[in-house]
Amino acid sequence: MKTRFLLFILCGFFLNVFAHQEYELNKGWQCRNIEKVHASGTQLSNVSFPLHHWLPATVPGTVLTTLLNDKIFPDPFYGMNNKKIPDIYHAGRDYYTYWFVNNFRESFPQGDEQVYLNFHGVNYACDIYLNGHKVNEQRHYGMFLRQSYNITSLLAKNGENRLAVIVYPPDPVGNPNGGQGGDGTIARNVAIQYPAGWDWIQPIPDRNTGIWDKVTLLETKGVLLKNPHIITLVPGKRFPDARTQDPAIIKASIAIENPTDDEMKGEVQYTINNQVIKKNVDLLPKSTQMVHFSDYTLQNPRLWWPNGYGDQALYNVRFQFISDNHKVLDEASQNIGIRQIETSWDEHTRSRKVYVNGQKIFIKGGDWIISDEMLRFSPGRYNAEIRFHKEMNLNLIRVWGGALTERPEFYNACDKYGLLVFQDFWFSGDCNGRWKDPMKKNDQWTRRNYPDDHALVLASMKDQIRMLRNHPSLAFWCGGNEITPPNDILNQLEDSILPKLDGTRYFFEYSNTDSMSYNSLGGNGDGPYGIQDPDHFWNDRTFPFNSEVGSVGMGDIESLKRFIPEHDLVIPDSDHLDSVWEYHKFIGYGNHIKRYGTPKTLADYCEIAQLVNYDQYRALAEGFSAHMWDWYTGFIIWKTQNPWTALRGQMYDYYLDPNACLYGLRCGAEPLHIMCNPVTGMIMTVNNTFQPYRNIMLREFTIELNGKKNPDNTQFIYISPSSVQPFFSVEDQLDALRRQGGGFLQLQLLDANRHVLSGNLYWIPDTIGNYTGLSHMPEAKVHLVTKELSDTSIRVSLTNPSGNPVAFFIRLSVVDPATGKRILPVFYDNNYLSVLPGETREVHISSEKPFEKCALQISGWNVKEQTVKLSF
Repeated sequence: MKTRFLLFILCGFFLNVFAHQEYELNKGWQCRNIEKVHASGTQLSNVSFPLHHWLPATVPGTVLTTLLNDKIFPDPFYGMNNKKIPDIYHAGRDYYTYWFVNNFRESFPQGDEQVYLNFHGVNYACDIYLNGHKVNEQRHYGMFLRQSYNITSLLAKNGENRLAVIVYPPDPVGNPNGGQGGDGTIARNVAIQYPAGWDWIQPIPDRNTGIWDKVTLLETKGVLLKNPHIITLVPGKRFPDARTQDPAIIKASIAIENPTDDEMKGEVQYTINNQVIKKNVDLLPKSTQMVHFSDYTLQNPRLWWPNGYGDQALYNVRFQFISDNHKVLDEASQNIGIRQIETSWDEHTRSRKVYVNGQKIFIKGGDWIISDEMLRFSPGRYNAEIRFHKEMNLNLIRVWGGALTERPEFYNACDKYGLLVFQDFWFSGDCNGRWKDPMKKNDQWTRRNYPDDHALVLASMKDQIRMLRNHPSLAFWCGGNEITPPNDILNQLEDSILPKLDGTRYFFEYSNTDSMSYNSLGGNGDGPYGIQDPDHFWNDRTFPFNSEVGSVGMGDIESLKRFIPEHDLVIPDSDHLDSVWEYHKFIGYGNHIKRYGTPKTLADYCEIAQLVNYDQYRALAEGFSAHMWDWYTGFIIWKTQNPWTALRGQMYDYYLDPNACLYGLRCGAEPLHIMCNPVTGMIMTVNNTFQPYRNIMLREFTIELNGKKNPDNTQFIYISPSSVQPFFSVEDQLDALRRQGGGFLQLQLLDANRHVLSGNLYWIPDTIGNYTGLSHMPEAKVHLVTKELSDTSIRVSLTNPSGNPVAFFIRLSVVDPATGKRILPVFYDNNYLSVLPGETREVHISSEKPFEKCALQISGWNVKEQTVKLSF
């Protein structure tokens, strides 16, 4: 059980390195369709059984992932290729029912050593065989329910083992008839609903059938530690920058399984911050015992805060079982954050208010679907996507109920970057009967009782709660998207399961429940979802804690070229929309493009769309923030990302290329921000932090389209903590610009060292609301200087000489110098930025991976494209 050529995940230190080992079975899988296999599971799982003409399989992965990797089908993300792949509804369930086989080496256990086979996620049902034996007595069902089997007695004496798994698709698979979740019947399974299609995605042909999450082998020395539970209590009102913190309380428990025939005596302990908390235990044979430790007081803790409010300190907690003869038999590690999350009802806004460590937090959130529609997850992609959310200055992600409880790596990234998580369970108003819907096969009363197996729902909920409950980022549980689960499930979840297994997080019965945001406006309590006049976000009141409000989000021409065939790269016409654009769910920009002039090419259209994108999401963040604690306690944007190549509602495309939505939102959602109400011309500040800002200079001035700067208006101001403050109106200056055909308004907050704490440039239309004056701006010749700070970090200085016009709306891109293609993902601390005459702007660019051969490309509205090679 020691040497192997597979990846090890080792827990513990050198002294007890063999106490607990887990490694992943992610290499050497083969698969074959059930119709081509004429052998039983006991035969297939015999190492001597020949596997002729089997396909290399991708595990973890879905059946369709394997078929794509084996070049059997074309990329469904490109053009109309998805329609070329047989859909399971028409092809039949057997078409995507597959056997998966893996040969692995595992030395036969010695003494009390135990080996467990773990499946972290299978969709939808499976039977498992090992070395000629059936592993699971009953067929496993359920996409979310993890599986763990003690296979100690089934392992081969010579260490050569074969695993065979047959995976069955969901049943029913759902008719992809164009409805939300197709005909709704996919919701009869305890599984994700979107694979039958939604208004932002096309149906997924195999409905995500497969071994979609990790398969691991876990070795212990006799006992198994599992399901740790750590609760942190942080009483009182805390401040992130306090030199010392009052103590925090740690409550910890863990389950210990003794699978052997012998009684086990020893000591279970956990270590945090180099402190050890112990408890003696006696374990009966073939039993599992829950151990609760005495409360531990952690002195001067480093606290975990949401993004924008403080640091995200994490502690590692290491549990160990030590036998009477001082051997470590098993151990388990868990990262935690010391924080306490509470809520209260705000009678003024009539919505839920969130507190972290005693401080009220204005929620700026994004709705998350899933990282990849085909469940191709990786820690690197999760890290990049969550980092983008941090870069947007958001502090919450809502995981939508038509998808899944995300993987632990997702929550690890949220822990790291400070994104609170609002976690839905697997129900939606569309499939589960909230509305009458002619696209659905069954009536509302029938759909209201979906899924069919309520016991499986409850078992899956318990399992997923145990999996996620220790993450500091996990802030709220929610019964479902726009609807509660059926009453018998809801009552057990709310009254029994959550109090017993968690007990620390507020539970919303559904995503737009009145206990979150009282709906006094009628409708569903969500939206709107399309293009809006920026004035609307400032002037028109909506739901006081809106769980879904959003807009457009198409990328630029480089983004479109990745998935739209060349002959379909045409300017979209809403009256006669190109079929590929329609297939990829494009929603139009209304008259907002024409306000900038008539685009001559698709590249022109995309460039203008980025201006609209920026303005839309800056206005959304600013309009909600302007009414913080008065109208609103938070907002959640529908939506920040897409799991495939859709043309709507996204801050970056599927390939992790950001568009201007991200940077408009980043600007408008700054923790400390200066802004202008476009309706009244009032200059305002928003301070989302807990600290006051004293002796701050407020500076504003206007710039004409030819680059002429008008006189500054400056004053020293005081900014209160967690506040919105108006100062003065600049409506007369804005009117003057409008009469001239447009111009710019520059706002700044500067500290005592004249460093810019917040800067905000608005482009102002003419008297009829058009921006056509921008088209007549002279060219601005920008000087570019780059400095490589490290192999993963670049600093760029952009200088616009005096006498120039504004160098407007510059896009920076790190590219491959050989191909000109963008290197992705790359993180820019500013982009789609403008440089005023006589000024220099700096941008820091970074990557998780080292930059190698690359170049920096810039282009702008009135700035010619230039490329500078970089060397590392």
